[in-house]
Amino acid sequence: MLKGNKGEWSEIYTLLKLLSEGNLYSGNADLNKIQNLIYPIIRILRAETEGNFEYLINQNIIIISGDNEKFEIPIKQFKEQTEILLENIKSSRKGAFNIPEIEEFLRQIKCKTLKAKSSVKTDIRVVIHDLKTNTQPELGFSIKSQLGSPSTLLNASKATNFIFKLSKNLDIDQVEEINQTKKFIDKFKKLTSLGVTLEFAETEKSIFSNNLILIDSYLPEITAHIIKLFFSSKTTSIAELTEQIKNLNPMNYDFSFQHNFYEYKIKHMLTDIALGLMPAKVWTGKYDATGGYLVVKDDGNILAYHLYNKNEFENYLFRNTKLETASTKRHDFGQIYTTKENQMIKLNLQIRFKK
Repeated sequence: MLKGNKGEWSEIYTLLKLLSEGNLYSGNADLNKIQNLIYPIIRILRAETEGNFEYLINQNIIIISGDNEKFEIPIKQFKEQTEILLENIKSSRKGAFNIPEIEEFLRQIKCKTLKAKSSVKTDIRVVIHDLKTNTQPELGFSIKSQLGSPSTLLNASKATNFIFKLSKNLDIDQVEEINQTKKFIDKFKKLTSLGVTLEFAETEKSIFSNNLILIDSYLPEITAHIIKLFFSSKTTSIAELTEQIKNLNPMNYDFSFQHNFYEYKIKHMLTDIALGLMPAKVWTGKYDATGGYLVVKDDGNILAYHLYNKNEFENYLFRNTKLETASTKRHDFGQIYTTKENQMIKLNLQIRFKK
């Protein structure tokens, strides 16, 4: 019997929902449908343990093919099972659970696993009909669900640590007092009262810094300013943090012509992270098989964000993500330590969706 958490069940829900509706609805930055940007779905491709299966929409039936067989199921059944599945996902508690009511139907349509292979970035592939260009592109998506806990865009690790140098060295008692202070905002207040500022030195792993430099040569330093602002204030939203950095303008950019320097660079960073950039691996700039996200909203509706509509995808990531504090012990940050000549402190980058 299949068993999974809300996020994992959302992958099956996405398959059933898209097939029952027959359309892919594009979303804007506020998670609303863009009324004039709807793509009819031709077919959906899904990788299973037994092979790859194709779900072709043909008027009122779904033609399923793969594993040397081919059969048809009325769309009406997909609609009925979609409603049952959504109700169960919403009513279930956290953790893994079964849904016996739809087990037989899932076997019938050849769904024997809930999640795509972990080695594959794409959860589902959708072939649409683009009415503007009269083409049928195949779009790859990673599925993000609001039915469960908010997912991360960038997971914290030691590779996402940013190292800062204290502007002046403190005595042992002052260092101990700051290190024993739990809240970061209080740590920064004490540093400020002692006349100490933090200067970005480097990332803990140079490979992450180089990945960011590949996007933009100043991105490591810009990101460091945003991280520092996050830990020293109550602001968490990436959009709000970026706006505040713009007002501070630590890079001394020329705003005479209203260029959105900071927003532009941060959007590019978020997009690359979403589509393949990992802190501890060399980033070549080549996106994985996936080209976007399908967002399962808490009301069960599904919105598409894809490089096919790049501006909307970037705006969605920018408006719907935040920074958060990860485990200081696990990722070894937040404590002042001494090198040969200087005192340093590490701050960590973790990015999560707001909901």
